[in-house]
Amino acid sequence: MLRYNITITGIVQGVGFRPLVYKLAKKYNLHGYIKNIDSDVFIDVQGNKKALKNFINDINNNPPELSEIENFEVTKDLILGKFVDFEILKSDSINNIKTYISPDISICEDCEKEITDVTDRRYYYSFSNCTNCGPRFTIIKKMPYDRINTTMHIFDMCKKCYKEYKNPNDRRYHAQPTACSTCGPNIKVYDKYKNIQYSGNNDIKTIYLIEDLILKGNIMAIKGLGGYHLVCNARNSKVVFSLRKRKKRDFKPFALMAENIDIIKEYCYVNKSEEKILKNNIRPIVLLKKRINNNLTEIIAPSNKYLGFMLPYTPFYKLLFNENKIDLLVVTSGNVSNEPIFYDDKAAFEGLKFLADYFVPNNREINSRTDDSVAMVVNDKEYIIRRSRGYVPKAITINLNSKSRLPGILSCGGELKSNFCINKENNLYLSQHIGDLENLESFDFYCETIELFKNIFNFNPTIIVCDMHNNYLSTKYAKQEYPGLKIIQIQHHHAHIAACMVDNNLSGEVIGVAFDGSGLGLDNNIWGGEFFTGDLCNFERIAYFNYTHLPGGERAIKEPWRMAISYLWDLEIFIQKGEDICFEEKFLLFIKEIRKRNILRQISDEKIRIIVNMIDKGVNSPLTSSVGRLFEGISSMLNIRDVNNYEGQSAVELENRFLSNSFGYYNYYIYMEESVYKIDFTEIIKGVVDDILCNTKIDEISSKFHETISQIVCDICSRIHKIKGLKKVVLSGGVFQNISLLKRCIQLLENKGFEVFIHNKVPTNDGCISIGQSAIVLSRFINGLLE
Repeated sequence: MLRYNITITGIVQGVGFRPLVYKLAKKYNLHGYIKNIDSDVFIDVQGNKKALKNFINDINNNPPELSEIENFEVTKDLILGKFVDFEILKSDSINNIKTYISPDISICEDCEKEITDVTDRRYYYSFSNCTNCGPRFTIIKKMPYDRINTTMHIFDMCKKCYKEYKNPNDRRYHAQPTACSTCGPNIKVYDKYKNIQYSGNNDIKTIYLIEDLILKGNIMAIKGLGGYHLVCNARNSKVVFSLRKRKKRDFKPFALMAENIDIIKEYCYVNKSEEKILKNNIRPIVLLKKRINNNLTEIIAPSNKYLGFMLPYTPFYKLLFNENKIDLLVVTSGNVSNEPIFYDDKAAFEGLKFLADYFVPNNREINSRTDDSVAMVVNDKEYIIRRSRGYVPKAITINLNSKSRLPGILSCGGELKSNFCINKENNLYLSQHIGDLENLESFDFYCETIELFKNIFNFNPTIIVCDMHNNYLSTKYAKQEYPGLKIIQIQHHHAHIAACMVDNNLSGEVIGVAFDGSGLGLDNNIWGGEFFTGDLCNFERIAYFNYTHLPGGERAIKEPWRMAISYLWDLEIFIQKGEDICFEEKFLLFIKEIRKRNILRQISDEKIRIIVNMIDKGVNSPLTSSVGRLFEGISSMLNIRDVNNYEGQSAVELENRFLSNSFGYYNYYIYMEESVYKIDFTEIIKGVVDDILCNTKIDEISSKFHETISQIVCDICSRIHKIKGLKKVVLSGGVFQNISLLKRCIQLLENKGFEVFIHNKVPTNDGCISIGQSAIVLSRFINGLLE
């Protein structure tokens, strides 16, 4: 007889780990116990040597589907205990330094079968779940993950549910959210005037009523797993148009939920990798390329070659599709434009009363609102656009060779696509997508969620990290809320590159390419077209796109026609140089040449005069190297989009005109100044202008422009390689959400022998900034660069 102690670290709670171990112990006639300690699983077990070996092998080789084992530690040769059976004991808490919480998981096949089986007691129950599925992060209040510490604590289990909950051989053993129609949450249906229409649990009439209301053209506000959705019939163009108008969302695409994968394939091309992600237990929204001539209304995703699809991931949505009356829904965030989703019933009724016709609340409280995640597939790998439901709060581990205890770091992220990151040792916990910190509601959500993370992870920071831009609300939060702690400000684009390095477990020196809309640079200019060399600790800016003016500052981000003027103004073909040429003469020539080429045809002469005067005098026109702004400026020159209704819209629509790389590329000029390569874009602008005058098709111009930027990336990286010998290239930044550009850059670089790394676990946009900030500071700490 031997006695072992086993400690298993990772996502091992709320995923069926204890029942599995219990069954294996019984199978091999082992004695002892298992219990949760903080977020770990601890096993004290004894038996014969062969049985223990088989026991350990089975746990390692066939753990529960939703578990993720980070560490499996076995202590052998202990003094034998007086065990007579194998038991599951109550949880303990000793304030372990690491914490693991399972994300919310989509409904499993077993639960799906039950809710559609008329003989099952959970038939048509909208909150069915087990240890293999259901809510986790959205309902937890603190660790350990026991029912008393979740929002389910108000529901006392009935005798039947309690019997399942206490039976180690049942798949609902210690499934903390488990319930049924007798003892669990229920849904109700109200009209927008708060008049109740129907109330029920497993009552099929409730689902029928909701189906009927949707089919009659109503917009529903439905409380989901992490917040409210606005839902309507995707096949009814009139109601989709009405939703756009009510939500003041004229162009940004709506997400779709389809009954099954076959419906999705009617409208989009779906490869094996995309289908796998659509069907996995996360069920994110997946951006898929539209089929040509699909008969879905263009209103769902205007001027966009992608549609965002997801499959049903909760029992409620499964049941909504079950009767084959509905097969396709618009399911978009239940919020007012640019504000967080509603998750509190009272606030939702007030905030969505002008958007929805009917409300479907429920009495299961959401403790942490969590929006749907968004992903794409690039070269057969998942490419996260928005990391939220299903991914959060799964830890991302950074490989650091540290013998000492690491400090607690709160990294506050950026301004757009905002989130934050905390660490427990070398585990990094990225929050769910918060949104753009441009209003009080989003900022309140940001602050609330930081407090939630501090609570459930038992986390108290000793170092606060933020962006260099002092006007970001995240930076202001860092400085105002933690005045007594060490504050470290990290350059925006270094954080981008560091995040991608963490995403790919990279160490050492790399070539980093960071293309985005804006980020404050070390010289106080707005960067966004940068090439670096460096590692997690430090970086060197080795190349960038020449500066141009950003007339009106942030106004130029929303009005790309300003950038078009900025790029055109300094071209010799438009204005004559010389001190004797007055501004009026230069302006008249500029207008004449613009009108001749049919550029900026929607913008009045007077508006153009104001902007060029700002540029000429340097008034409210900071300098920028942004590639994001360059894409938007070109879009405006081509009369595709002069004003952005959502972030990056003009660049998205420019990519939609991309056909292939078979049209060649524009000339460009690279020169070195003070040991830094500078990319002169004037030849590119001249080439675009000449093509416009020659009536070249917009699709061809877009293709040539994309190819030009791709060639520049490869050219600069090749020059850096000759100097430094580096072969690893990291691509990050919001511009690389342009999949046409991203794929071509990868292709050209790999053809030159480079090893190319892109994002996978975290977004390439500013949703990765906070994790990059954490990685940089932790690395500097390990290397003795921080006290």
